[in-house]
Amino acid sequence: MNRLQEKYKATIVSALVEKFNYTSVMEAPKISKIVINIGAGDAVQNPKVLDDAVVELTQITGQKPLVTRAKKSIASFKLREGMPIGCKVTLRGERMYEFFDKLVTIALPRVRDFRGVNPKGFDGRGNYTLGVKEQLIFPEINYDKVSKIRGMDIVIVTTANSDQEAYELLKQFGMPFRR
Repeated sequence: MNRLQEKYKATIVSALVEKFNYTSVMEAPKISKIVINIGAGDAVQNPKVLDDAVVELTQITGQKPLVTRAKKSIASFKLREGMPIGCKVTLRGERMYEFFDKLVTIALPRVRDFRGVNPKGFDGRGNYTLGVKEQLIFPEINYDKVSKIRGMDIVIVTTANSDQEAYELLKQFGMPFRR
């Protein structure tokens, strides 16, 4: 079992039950999955760009990404329906907790001029979205082998019913929110 899973069971659940007055321990929200998405729109001209993004995402998450394809044709972008334009990974269980631990303790503190993540990234249903400007903050990425700096979207999906519950859950997990 991961360090964060043990922390969740030992302290976080009881703190959430106490704060939000749940009748059962099962009502306490938890993280259900984390989705990491890299959009490589420049893969239209150069398909090798997408291969690099897939390799980097595999190194970061330890799981093979799914290549996402265009849903519509857009002539001004020289884009046709079905062309590969990005990749995404959905993490659950053990890998999800490992990635979240790595994100909070190693990657985010490496961001230049980091003052905390924006607390306004919630969607109203208890899910948190975070944008990362460069993949170099992850320790697995070798700086010399990077061809292009890419950003990624990280969506943390929780079972919380409201943003306050999700905010408290992620704060208990150690997410460094801005004050």
